[in-house]
Amino acid sequence: MLQDLLARYPNLLAGNLIDDANPRKWLLVSREYGIPDKDDSYDRWSLDHLFLDKDGIPTLVEVKQSTDTRIRREVVGQMLEYAANAVQYWDINRVIASFEARCSGLGLDPREVWTRDLETDGDYDQYWGNVKTNLQVGRIRLLFIADEIPLELPDR
Repeated sequence: MLQDLLARYPNLLAGNLIDDANPRKWLLVSREYGIPDKDDSYDRWSLDHLFLDKDGIPTLVEVKQSTDTRIRREVVGQMLEYAANAVQYWDINRVIASFEARCSGLGLDPREVWTRDLETDGDYDQYWGNVKTNLQVGRIRLLFIADEIPLELPDR
């Protein structure tokens, strides 16, 4: 349910905690976005959500329930592995195609969604160039979302 809410209402992600003066707005590229572990390979993993912000910074979002005991340690390692492989193997054309396919599947114009969600009137093609550059230099953001973040680590 939390995954669905984030997809429908991306601004539930607290963009003001990242930059209070310029709160982040979010563009959902896709849910369950695949991550390969080699060039031209099948996706090995599936990220819960891939968002982009107004600066074209890819934001990898993983959602867990507090009852999932992996939330304490394993999920951090999982996300680091996702991040390392994403910046190495994601192709910008695939990212763009995924976003545009999601919009088209909803009967929406991708450029209108981009303008609305990011509250921008910038250059669409230049934006995707920024996303590509951010991926190439490893400028990404990792967000862990849970219904409750447990403070204690497992004692097992």
